[in-house]
Amino acid sequence: MYAQERQRKIAERARAEGRADVAELAADFDVTTETVRRDLTVLERQGLLRRVHGGAIPVERLGFEPGLADRDAVLTSEKERIAKAALAELPNEGSILLDAGTTTARLAEILPNDRELTVVTNAVPLVASLAVRPQLTVLLLGGKVRGRTMAAVEDWTLRALADTYVDVAFLGTNGMSAERGLTTPDTGEAAVKRAMIQAARRVVVLADHTKAGNDCLARFGDLSEADVIVTDSGLDPELGERLAAAGPEVVRS
Repeated sequence: MYAQERQRKIAERARAEGRADVAELAADFDVTTETVRRDLTVLERQGLLRRVHGGAIPVERLGFEPGLADRDAVLTSEKERIAKAALAELPNEGSILLDAGTTTARLAEILPNDRELTVVTNAVPLVASLAVRPQLTVLLLGGKVRGRTMAAVEDWTLRALADTYVDVAFLGTNGMSAERGLTTPDTGEAAVKRAMIQAARRVVVLADHTKAGNDCLARFGDLSEADVIVTDSGLDPELGERLAAAGPEVVRS
């Protein structure tokens, strides 16, 4: 078994059982405890687990939400592939919603220069780079800005979205599962994401494979409310089938 496959299985077990034990993992995978510890270190650097004595705990069980800079530094190649695949979902002209997040930010960076688009976003960091591009009209959703994600949330944001209707909404998510749907740790961001779904003709979710099978505190949508999920090739085939069975097309990049 390749290290990447073993690490994926370790992360999945930690989420399912609430923790990962070094000795048990070493026995189950027939590797040394040193190998498992290296795997846990890799997963911790990816922001998926937090090392504890004798093993590790998934970050969502600690009530811990990594900051924007921490999340932006992990799984960069996967996020770039997801963003490139998501370009196929862009309208030739019209309007789009860009949710706050590190994968949606990758999409913002590569929006083509040959399309006239109106971009509506609650992601404060995206505005400066998008607003200077002459073919784009940028509308920033106001509201309280969460320092952890730099996303505008709460009543001002929701009121603006109530009067908005775009061709495609590109959303990020912290968790997606057949059982719980689309979830995120913060209730304020969940409310905004829910309103974004209602404000779009078509909904495209951008999420790397580590989000599959993960459930967070606040649910903001059913999988059936997403038209497409764009993820990466690391998605477990069985998890991918379960996601697709709930309604959305699942695109692996």
